[in-house]
Amino acid sequence: MAKKMASNSKYTEDWIPVKSIQGGMILLDSNYYVTGIKVEPKNIFILDPQTQNNIIFNLRNFYNIIDYEFWLIVADRPVDINLYLSQLQLQYNDAPNGIVRKLVSQDIRKAELFGSSAVNAVDTEYFILFRDKKVEVLQKRIQTMISQLASTGLISRQVSDDDMKFLLQNFLNGGVKNEFGTVMTNV
Repeated sequence: MAKKMASNSKYTEDWIPVKSIQGGMILLDSNYYVTGIKVEPKNIFILDPQTQNNIIFNLRNFYNIIDYEFWLIVADRPVDINLYLSQLQLQYNDAPNGIVRKLVSQDIRKAELFGSSAVNAVDTEYFILFRDKKVEVLQKRIQTMISQLASTGLISRQVSDDDMKFLLQNFLNGGVKNEFGTVMTNV
């Protein structure tokens, strides 16, 4: 009966199989936990070719030792360019000499171009997610992945509740963020 009601419901939350999000994990109706790691981006293309090849080789080894189902997710998170601009302005004001002031001024102009363009500035975030019914198994996988990625020169950490909420919202809304408030009615 509950399944039939959920499939006829006009509310997304009635058909999404999520019980809760806590401790950086999503608990599903099937009693599986979904969690993972967030990997800090690193532009390897500014490094010398030998270092690039080493990182790619180490990443290939990293992926080849994963012997369970996982999802590699790339998501764009909007960035408030105004905060960055105000930080640059503070650096400009505190610049010790004209050369530094000129460099910061150039960065301010570049940032203003991003802020004025029709395209929103975003940070690209990388996640590796996986699932299991046992929290201990998930914690071991998280620690193993973090240490293996560190050996490739990449920094990672366990996902937070906010990361998981962001990923769900991103998935459910096709990457479009909305700022709807709570709707209250007098019944």
